[in-house]
Amino acid sequence: MSEHIDLKWGTLKGWHLETDASKEAVRRYLAGPTSLSAMAQHDTQDQKQALCDLIDILDGTIVNNWTGEEMTKEEAKKYVLEY
Repeated sequence: MSEHIDLKWGTLKGWHLETDASKEAVRRYLAGPTSLSAMAQHDTQDQKQALCDLIDILDGTIVNNWTGEEMTKEEAKKYVLEY
């Protein structure tokens, strides 16, 4: 199984990670305030940066959880930063 992340509401909804680098990016993301609900999550600038770092190093797919469609790294970063 390869790595993947799901994005929804402009934030991280789900993931399957295999590399130390991607796991470390998620640890940095989770160090900030988190909600059990993606809809209620309000990412800090540090969390947004951690997500963008994760997107950059991810060796796998990024899925828009609303549509089920894959996103490019550029689309995903824009989604995270501008939502």
